[in-house]
Amino acid sequence: MSSTVSITKVFTFNSAHSLPGHPGNCKNIHGHTYHLEVTIRGPVNPDTGMVMDFYDLKNLVKENIIRKLDHCYLNDILPCVPTVENIAVWVSRALQDKLPLYKVKLWETPSSCVEVYAGDV
Repeated sequence: MSSTVSITKVFTFNSAHSLPGHPGNCKNIHGHTYHLEVTIRGPVNPDTGMVMDFYDLKNLVKENIIRKLDHCYLNDILPCVPTVENIAVWVSRALQDKLPLYKVKLWETPSSCVEVYAGDV
């Protein structure tokens, strides 16, 4: 019998953005070092002992997310106002058809993050 488990891979990327219409300093161009946690959930494959190889998960996220967002101006990339909430939703939507996505957690600062569950996007 196979168990269902969650695995998480953590990534870091640097990007700049501005929040048009924001009443504070965030209306100006500024940058963050984002920390992205991608969690997938599924049965443990009895042949491999894994839900997914971390190497494959890393490559998939790097190709579909990190290479697109790292060292860029998010306002030019995303089709929405690039708040941390909208970035996390965008990441979730970009990954949901590519793997058994469970949750995306995106840290904008060491004390501020957002979580998006795959079933909610």
